[in-house]
Amino acid sequence: MSEDNRAPVTVLGLGSMGRALAEAFLRAGHPTTVWNRSAAKAAPLVARGASHAPDVRVAVAASPLVVACLTTYDATLEALAPAAADLPGRDLVTVNSGTPAGARRMAAWATGHGARFLDGAVKNVPAAVGRPDTLLYYSGDRAVFDDHEATLRALGGDTVHLGEEADLAALYEMAVGGTLLPALLGFFQGAAMVTARGLEASTLVPYTVKWLEMIGSVLPDLAEEIDTGDYTEPASSIGIFHAAVAEERLLGREAGVDASWQEPMYDLLERAVAEGRAEHSVSALVELLRRRPRAA
Repeated sequence: MSEDNRAPVTVLGLGSMGRALAEAFLRAGHPTTVWNRSAAKAAPLVARGASHAPDVRVAVAASPLVVACLTTYDATLEALAPAAADLPGRDLVTVNSGTPAGARRMAAWATGHGARFLDGAVKNVPAAVGRPDTLLYYSGDRAVFDDHEATLRALGGDTVHLGEEADLAALYEMAVGGTLLPALLGFFQGAAMVTARGLEASTLVPYTVKWLEMIGSVLPDLAEEIDTGDYTEPASSIGIFHAAVAEERLLGREAGVDASWQEPMYDLLERAVAEGRAEHSVSALVELLRRRPRAA
């Protein structure tokens, strides 16, 4: 596709991520229309060549492809409601937070108003949008993905369609995203410990990165154990993790840090051992996680 016939696109919502999406489309040469409830946020993009729509109806009408980057599905529905009559013949891509149920509700609303629908997730920070290795995945109408794949690749080179079910991107977004806060809290706890000794948190970074790379290297084997349901040949057993709990609690007290956020994990290990799973792979914890939480 030459720069003279780059497909036009509209971006709704100009928070940090929405702004990054619009900037990526502009860098790739796509005529880009932007809209935000607070019009002032559009000014820097207009200076770079974007067109500012005064209202959401004008924004939707401006392009065959509309990318909505608001906070939640409910916020997207609220923003698009005035433009419902302008949706027929448009392709709507949502990139926001929310549950699979929210994605299904969004898809039903969009298709019910004559639009084709695709849901998406950006698996990186706004500063990484547009890079060749930035991952975005989508789910929903495959024809929409195929028709706009070249345009969507302006947002990241690692662009994947997960399947026709509209809620798959939201499902994977939440399933993968569940690793983020625990990993960060682990780093923050380590930072609290070393800084209490007068050391800098930055000294942890190279070793933490190597540790995370190790974790990444064992995920395929752990996933295979989960998929087969065979936990009997562990590289790391539940018992090994359980045996370390007392020392980890002692270390928290010794270092003077609040490690109470780990207690639910320790409780999970305790329950697994009580069930006779001490010799099973740590991946067997998924069997406990598949159950409903116990009543308080």
